[in-house]
Parts: sequence; C-alpha cells; structure tokens
Amino acid sequence: MPSLAAYAALFAAAFLAATIFPFQSEAVLVGLMLTGDHLVWGLVLVASVANTLGSVVNWALGRAIHRFRDRPWFPASPEQMARAEGWYRRWGLWSLLLSWAPIIGDPLTVMAGVLRAPLIPFVLLVAMAKTGRYATLALITLGLT
Repeated sequence: MPSLAAYAALFAAAFLAATIFPFQSEAVLVGLMLTGDHLVWGLVLVASVANTLGSVVNWALGRAIHRFRDRPWFPASPEQMARAEGWYRRWGLWSLLLSWAPIIGDPLTVMAGVLRAPLIPFVLLVAMAKTGRYATLALITLGLT
C-alpha cells in the first residue's frame, strides 16, 4: 500500500537535492521502488516535480544574488562568474538539458537566474532533463529487479 509519507520523503529529498544543499534523491527513489509498495510512475513524477521546483529556487536565487556579486562574501570570484557566464552564454538555454548532471547541474540553474533566463523555457528544459534522469534510473532499477 503506497504511503503518503514515503512520497513526501521522496519529494523532500528530490527538492533538496536540486538546491544548493548537498543531498541525494536517487537512493530514496530506488529504495522506494525496491519495496514494491509504490507506483513507479508516481515515484518518478513526484521526484521530477520536486527536483524541478528545487531548480526554480536556484533560478530565483540567481536572479536575487546577482546584485551582491561585488560583496566579499559572494560565493564565486569575478573570474569564476565570468567563466560560468561565458560557458552559459555560449550554449544558452540548451545547457539546461544538463541540469540533471551532478556537480554542474545546480550551478547551471543558478547561472540561468543570474543571466535572467525566462522562467517558462527554463522550467520546460529543466523538467525534461530531470524527468529523463529519474525515468532512466527507474528503468535501470526495474531491469535489475
């Protein structure tokens, strides 16, 4: 019997994993799948929506934090920002298809906010990337069981 608490835990894990907090949601998804008590498509949907919403938080942080880039506590040097901006400008919105990737995905979503990427295309591309990752993980897990 699917439990609302399990879906809520997955939502929280996937949301946090997409923000600047270090967290992993894949283990939670696979663990819930392996119990056999939950609908796989439901788990993928919950994880995808939560992870996309977490990326929207990053986008909003990027839009807001830009005004503080000259402060000494700002988390990136001007050189790092210039390099990230150059990379993002080179590939544009399409780089958001890599938002699922470890290490580079979260900074990409923040940089999209800094560079004022429009919200709707941002959400669509990030949702495709995040859903693709979770669906692939689910398919691999189903193949292993």
